[in-house]
Amino acid sequence: MSLERLWAGWRSEYIEGATGPDGGTEGCVMCRLADPGQSMEEGHVLWRGSLVAAALNAYPYTSGHLMVMPRRHVGDLESLQPEESAQLWSAVTAAVVAVKEAYRPEGLNVGINLGRAAGAGIPGHLHVHVLPRWAGDSNFMTSVAEARVMPETLARSAQRLRAAWDGPAPPG
Repeated sequence: MSLERLWAGWRSEYIEGATGPDGGTEGCVMCRLADPGQSMEEGHVLWRGSLVAAALNAYPYTSGHLMVMPRRHVGDLESLQPEESAQLWSAVTAAVVAVKEAYRPEGLNVGINLGRAAGAGIPGHLHVHVLPRWAGDSNFMTSVAEARVMPETLARSAQRLRAAWDGPAPPG
């Protein structure tokens, strides 16, 4: 038995609009999220540090699915400056703590997709996924229709995670 797929035309528009035509910073959604001149509420940004930012995934796998990213447009882990790497992993730790506090999950996924072949929707801008998980969180919609049902809005997820965020303080 093969699974049928639901059409998700919005996803290709998102991926095409997430980076510039050459994969550069022009039009990169991660750069927009990390930009201190952009609204934190509009992009569901939880935190911006001097070198790193944390924001909700606009197309989450579970409620509370967030991403931690360097503010600089860089696609490779080994291309991070030592200060960026230190702030990135400190913010990932803070994200894990916030997700645990806000959602009380039974487990978490923390991961990076490096390169398009590895599943990176935005391969030019490195980002670490942090998402809560529960036993049996693949309901019939995921199993049968390959679709996910989100029980809360992104705005509510941002509200919960901001209240739980106790990580590195933003600069200034």
